[in-house]
Amino acid sequence: MTVPMYTRAVWGNPAAGRLMGPGHPAGDLLNGPDWRILEERDGYFLVDVPLVAAAKNYSGNLFGGFAPAYVDLIALRTVSAGRSLDVPHGWLLTLGISVDFFEPVEGPRFVIESRITVRRGRTLFVEVRFKDSSEKMLIFATATLLEQKE
Repeated sequence: MTVPMYTRAVWGNPAAGRLMGPGHPAGDLLNGPDWRILEERDGYFLVDVPLVAAAKNYSGNLFGGFAPAYVDLIALRTVSAGRSLDVPHGWLLTLGISVDFFEPVEGPRFVIESRITVRRGRTLFVEVRFKDSSEKMLIFATATLLEQKE
């Protein structure tokens, strides 16, 4: 399966220190080009993320329905964390996302920590934690991904 060119541009050409470039509809809605990489290693990201106005509820916090979009974007990108984006992998499918909310995500920015915890064949299990500036966990989420054969 060939990877669409917009995908290569979004994931393969971000500005220095950024998780993604412009051009992904969900990423652009969540201001993905402003997601700042704080730490990266094999299968791990720590990223500083903006809470955009479009994703806020009436209280000014993250609207719960948008949390899975943040989780999906970072989980998919975590597969290539710490590796050259030139290392090919198959198209990734999100099989499931589970999200548990502990505290409101208030913004204006918050931190997302993402790590691959299980790789079994073509299946990957990614844990994602949303934290505030004091390291308090706000959301715990998991994403199960399937790597399609190329």
